[in-house]
Amino acid sequence: MISFIVRLRSRAHFTIRAKANRGVLLSRPDPRRRIALLIVGFILLYTGVGARLVQYGLTDTLTAGAINFNQHTVASRPDILDRHGQLLATDINTVSLYAEPRRVIDADEVIEKLATVIPDLDWSETHRRLKSKSAFQWLRRQLTPRQQADILALGIPGIGFRPEKRRFYPGGSTAAHVVGHVNIDNLGLAGMERYIDQQGYADLRAAGLTNDTRMEPVRLSIDLRVQHIVRDVVQSAMTKYEAEAAGAVIVDAETGEVLAMASVPDYDPNQPSRTLADGSIDREYEKGWFNRVSNATFEMGSTFKGFTLAMGLDTGHITLSSVVDASRPIRMGGFTIRDFRGKNRPLTIPEVFQYSSNIGTAAVADRVGMDGHREFLTRLGLLSKMETEMPGVATPTQPRIWKKINSVTISFGHGVATTPLQTAVAAAALINGGNLINPTFLPRSKDAADEIARAVVKNKTSDDMRFLYRWNGMNGSGRSAQVEGFDVGGKTGTADKVINGRYAKDINFNAFIAGFPMAKPRYVVLTFVDAPKTGENGGRTAASTAAPITKEIISRSAALLGVQPTFGTTDNPLELVDY
Repeated sequence: MISFIVRLRSRAHFTIRAKANRGVLLSRPDPRRRIALLIVGFILLYTGVGARLVQYGLTDTLTAGAINFNQHTVASRPDILDRHGQLLATDINTVSLYAEPRRVIDADEVIEKLATVIPDLDWSETHRRLKSKSAFQWLRRQLTPRQQADILALGIPGIGFRPEKRRFYPGGSTAAHVVGHVNIDNLGLAGMERYIDQQGYADLRAAGLTNDTRMEPVRLSIDLRVQHIVRDVVQSAMTKYEAEAAGAVIVDAETGEVLAMASVPDYDPNQPSRTLADGSIDREYEKGWFNRVSNATFEMGSTFKGFTLAMGLDTGHITLSSVVDASRPIRMGGFTIRDFRGKNRPLTIPEVFQYSSNIGTAAVADRVGMDGHREFLTRLGLLSKMETEMPGVATPTQPRIWKKINSVTISFGHGVATTPLQTAVAAAALINGGNLINPTFLPRSKDAADEIARAVVKNKTSDDMRFLYRWNGMNGSGRSAQVEGFDVGGKTGTADKVINGRYAKDINFNAFIAGFPMAKPRYVVLTFVDAPKTGENGGRTAASTAAPITKEIISRSAALLGVQPTFGTTDNPLELVDY
């Protein structure tokens, strides 16, 4: 403004001198004229500034994005750690490539140059963006430093870079279904990443309070060492047994903490999606997102016999010395209930469990009755949606109206479908003294667990169930899971899968529920194999598939979990129980 006034003064004096040289007698300049010139100058100046502000105000959103990149900010997320502080997820700094189409001179030339650095560049989509009338377009998110340097060397006008955050998972697929993953904008889509957003992080992000803030890390209950073992074992089992899927979970019976959980097939959260050669999305790879441990329900087969016998013991309808008649099949409602390799004779309760008698278990359920049966399973949390931090937990299914035939089949694990995780949690309640503790993926102390625990069976019932699990672990189908020195007890479950509304005799869902050490159970392990085509020694039942998986997991992880082996104890579990 000062220079503008100086120019006006100089021009006035130059006019006076020029006219004086021509001999014209002039008077001093009119002050009103000088003021008028100043006013005109101010008007012109502020008119220009105002016009420019109006132009900015009328600019569309994308133009504003080209001027203020904050609306495209990818916010920071807190690190995710395992229970020992090992890193599971973190943010790394990266850059993304953008274009200002209005400044691009030749879109075709830009595409040709970028393709030399980005081989999989979508030419047609990039051309559409470069020819758009907007002032801002993303071209490629999250470039490598080498790509950024190579593009800079091309010297292309109208394109630029901006810093962003990218989520990185050091363990890759190891804990994919626990940790989950985020989208390109760092928003949680699955697992504990999504849980973090649901706990207020998304609101903080929307308020712009997470952009440059270093957030406190989120520590999980997962033990990364054990998690690696579990994932490795189930991945190998799925391949070895030619199965459709496999999975396992380890739960602390005293606190409800989930120490490890793996479901395969899985995926790499660093690359949650893949593109095929034809440019389409690899849907087969994305099937790995499905977490069968907590997001799917299955008929759990004979693992449910433990709940049925616990119900009979807790209600007083049976004791460990009771005998039930399993000498002949049960015919009911057009169905015939048989035993697999039955003994065709009366059985004691330990024998019912050991020989996995459908007939004997159905007899116990019949003594309790339908209403009592349904109430007991509800009490154990097996008929309602499980409460935990993990998003996307599946809801169990059950008959809309219970009839006697439903109670009979449910007693041995057909007719009700639950998640493997809640089956493990219910089994933990049977052997930890009778307390149901909702599972958690966050650290929880014993005192905190005691505050939320709900007594669901009597302490005496829990003692009896520890005996039965240990008995079967030593004398029945659980022998395939026995690990010397760690006193493993458990129960197999081999269920025919429902295919197109009918049970398929040649396609099984196999599970094994185990506790160890049974003298004072600390951990519960549940493993499953979905639709195996082979198994140990040529078998396809749970004893030949799921139980060996449990054995390998316990043998490799027990020491890491702090369980010390014991040797020289009695081989007869009957000596541990006072009838």
